[in-house]
Formats: sequence, C-alpha cells, structure tokens
Amino acid sequence: MSYDPAPPPTYPWQPPFAPEHAPGRAPGHRPRHEALGHHSDLRILRSAYRWQRRVATLTALGYFTLFLVLSAFAPSFMTGRIGDAPPTGLLLALFQLPVTWLAIVLYERTARSRVDPLADRIRKQSELDAKRGAAR
Repeated sequence: MSYDPAPPPTYPWQPPFAPEHAPGRAPGHRPRHEALGHHSDLRILRSAYRWQRRVATLTALGYFTLFLVLSAFAPSFMTGRIGDAPPTGLLLALFQLPVTWLAIVLYERTARSRVDPLADRIRKQSELDAKRGAAR
C-alpha cells in the first residue's frame, strides 16, 4: 500500500498535482508561474463573488423577510398610520421596489469594482499561460 502525500483537488477544474519533477526537466526546476488551477487569484475571486452575492441577497431578502415578519407579528403597526399618510404596511410594501433596485445597484457596483477586475486579470493570466505553453 503506497501513501499519496498530495490531497485530491478541491475543484474539478484544477489540474492534478504535478510530481516532484516532470520527465525531461531537471529535479528542482520550478515553473516561473503556477498553474492557473492553483492560483490564489481564483480563491480571491471566489470570495469576492461570494461577498457580492451575500450583500445583494441579504439586502433584498432581508427587507422582504422583515416585511413578512412585521405583517405576521405586528399587525397593529402595519395597519397604523402616521398622520394622514397611507397605512404603514402599504408604505413598507411600496418601499420594496426601491430596496430591490438598491440590491441590483449594489450587485452591479461590486461586480464592476471587485469581481470583474479580478476575473479580467485571471483571464489575461490564463491567456499568457496558454501562449507560454504553446511556445514550448
């Protein structure tokens, strides 16, 4: 029974672990750039995208859940009025649309500022890696 010290890849798109030295290369030779599957930018991209999804989802669903909880457990608050304004429940229901727009704006803004630049950098690096691989 042999022991394999390399753990299995976490994601299916990751390449298998390379042996200590590949045939035709001197032992101890290290490539100048790591393979894309092991690149730390992918981990950063995943966390940025995860954060983006959470903020947008919690913004929209959080407000909707608050509205439902208030409707179920605070009916006097939802039917109450502040001055001559429509009932509080109606105002909160009408406010749902701007909150949804806010979630969309947050999603787009974080995509443009955090996720898209990372994805572009990874895409450019993979193109360079592919060109280097084709040149060998």
